[in-house]
Formats: sequence, structure tokens, C-alpha cells
Amino acid sequence: MLTAVVNLGSQTTVTFVRAGDEHAVDCEFELEPGETNGEYTCAPGPGPIVPEVKELAWGAGAFIVLALLLRFWLVPAVKKGMDARYAHIRGGREAADAARAAAQAEVADYEAALATVKAEAATRVDAARQTLETERAARLAEVNAEIAARREAATAEVAASRAAAAGDVAGAVRDLAGRTLELALGRPADSAAVSAAVDSVTSAGVGS
Repeated sequence: MLTAVVNLGSQTTVTFVRAGDEHAVDCEFELEPGETNGEYTCAPGPGPIVPEVKELAWGAGAFIVLALLLRFWLVPAVKKGMDARYAHIRGGREAADAARAAAQAEVADYEAALATVKAEAATRVDAARQTLETERAARLAEVNAEIAARREAATAEVAASRAAAAGDVAGAVRDLAGRTLELALGRPADSAAVSAAVDSVTSAGVGS
């Protein structure tokens, strides 16, 4: 036995269901205002799992549109962004490599310049040391020569002073000896003999 279920709205819908099964729909149709269901008969409804043609059309159209969007807009945009990102990363790496190479070149140039400066400084220090040694040797030679000259002059002066002192002593001894002989003999002594005796004594004392 069928039961008619009427839904009132902008259009009146009449649905027939089997007795005891409110969810099983056998057939349904719409009634315009003022119509009755005497002109309509219940026909077999569509299969519950068979899609309608319009649903297939809408699904196929949506899939085609999505495929076209992916093919001509989304995928190229994503690929373009990925290429741009890859190019940016590669450019950054290349710039970093170039900066590293430049830094290494600058370090090598600095080390080379430092080695050159050290070599020049060592050369200048050696030259200054040699010059200082030469000047010191020359000055030492001059001082030694001056000391030797002064020593020779002092020696000559001492010899001259000694000779002068010896002459004065010999003269005083001659005078003293002559005066002593004169007092002892009671007459003046021979000056030549006194001088010879004094010179012999003086020479003997100097030689000893």
C-alpha cells in the first residue's frame, strides 16, 4: 500500500512511499496549484547509483576547466616561481663563491705584501747593522789610533822630561862633585875630569 506525502511550497510536491518504509520513494511528481493527482501515474524512478547526464556533464566540465587551469596557469606559475627561486638561490651561491674567492685573493695579496714588507724590513735592518758595525769599527780604529798617538806623545814627553831631568841631575852632580873636590884638594878641580866621572856614574846608574 502506497502513502502519499504532500510537500507544500512554491510548488506542491506529492511523494508516494510504501507502507512501513518512509525512506523508500517509489515515485514523485509536482502539482501546480489547483491540479489533482488523478492525471499522474507512478512510474519507476531512476536507479539510486546511476548518475544523471547533467551531473556527468558538470563533473567533466569542471575537470576539464581544472585541467586547463593547471596546464596553462597554475603549473606554469608554480614552475616560474620555482625557476625564479632556483635562479635566486644559484645567484646567491655564485655571489657567495665570488665573494669568497675575492676574499681569498685579498688575503693572499695581503700575505704577499706582508712577506715583502718583512723582507724589506729585514734587509734594512741588516744594512743598518752592517753600517753600524762599519761605523763602530771605524770609530774604534780612530780612537785606538788617537790613543796610540797620545801614548806615543806621552812616552816622548816622558822621555824628554826624563832626559831633561837627567841632564839637570848630571849638572847638579857635576857642580856638587867639583865643589867637593875643590874643598877637599884646596884647589879647583878639573871640570872635564869631573864631568867624565859624573857621566860614567850616571850612565852606569841609568843602565842598571
